[in-house]
Amino acid sequence: MPSYKDQTGRQVTIRKSPKRIVSLVPSQTELLFDLGLNKEVAGITRFCVHPGSWSEQKAIVGGTKSVKKEVIDAIKPDLILANKEENVKEQIEELSLQYPVWVSDVNNLRTALHMIGQVGLITGTSSCADSLIEEIKSGFETIIPVTQQPSTCYLIWKRPLMTIGGDTFIHDMLTRCGFQNMFANQTRYPEITIEQLQANEGNSCRLLLLPSEPFPFKQKHVAELQQELPGTVILLVDGEMFSWYGSRLNQAQAYFKKLLATIDRKMQ
Repeated sequence: MPSYKDQTGRQVTIRKSPKRIVSLVPSQTELLFDLGLNKEVAGITRFCVHPGSWSEQKAIVGGTKSVKKEVIDAIKPDLILANKEENVKEQIEELSLQYPVWVSDVNNLRTALHMIGQVGLITGTSSCADSLIEEIKSGFETIIPVTQQPSTCYLIWKRPLMTIGGDTFIHDMLTRCGFQNMFANQTRYPEITIEQLQANEGNSCRLLLLPSEPFPFKQKHVAELQQELPGTVILLVDGEMFSWYGSRLNQAQAYFKKLLATIDRKMQ
């Protein structure tokens, strides 16, 4: 049986064209659907909301960080797709003792496209995956960064306030849009204070983005934060477009273009 190196450097032996696939990563679940693998996917997490029909058609194996091994054992998968950041290391190591587990590690567009190509190769859908990669590449090449390139903060949580560092996939998406991540010198998902976003030494937050996930920011949060940051443009954004690194990227390009046009108007 062929062996593949996953994005963490592990060698994983996988039967050709696996027939019973479990996905523990929402964005990769959507990718499997778009690669035409409806019959092959047997299990997904409760956070795998795209496509919506699969939540009733597939076995639910728990959450991304609370996998139910007994459900996976009942499926007897010949491929499990996991992610270094989204899943729990100890759970993945346990599953790896019995099943082929291919782990992605995506921090930017380049590694996202590599993941798509590898999933296509492993599942026998390379032609579809390669076409998708070219579409995504072409789309991102047409993005014109926002004119003013504002000092930007992208929040992922409300209490405590949490943002994204320079080593994250979301940071790469912000950069491609022309946004200057205020916390690019930090790593992963640091906690911050409202004082850090307020005016100081000319490095105040000019653009604050509030995504729909993982914390579901709403208009009321815009109003609350606007009181603290009267000079900041604050917008609700689609978190999936900034953080899903599978086939959703093919929709993200058009979304970013509309968002950049809106931001250019608001910051004039």
